[in-house]
Amino acid sequence: MISGAHVIIYSRDPDADRKFFRDTLGYPHVDAGGGWLIFKLPPAEVAVHPTDQTQSHELYLMCDDLDAAIDALTSENVACTAPSEERWGRLTTITLPGGGELGLYQPRHPRATEL
Repeated sequence: MISGAHVIIYSRDPDADRKFFRDTLGYPHVDAGGGWLIFKLPPAEVAVHPTDQTQSHELYLMCDDLDAAIDALTSENVACTAPSEERWGRLTTITLPGGGELGLYQPRHPRATEL
């Protein structure tokens, strides 16, 4: 019935952020026309969290080794916050060239992508 998902990241500098996903992260992509790149993401999961606040959606990238990922990103001049230890994994935040932020974490929970 449903064959995929499409994630949208809003950006103040979409060209810089597209270049980041293309060149720094090396994500394969298609050009939907006029340089509008759509990227293939790694396997993904969806979790539903409770809230009493305004409902929103977030995107976190996952990795197997957070320290190695931070080292690779900082070697490409990507700003990452100091890792924090959470109940569910180790977390950093990546600053995108357009000024937005993405979470990056090494999960401690079972991964649905391994089903």
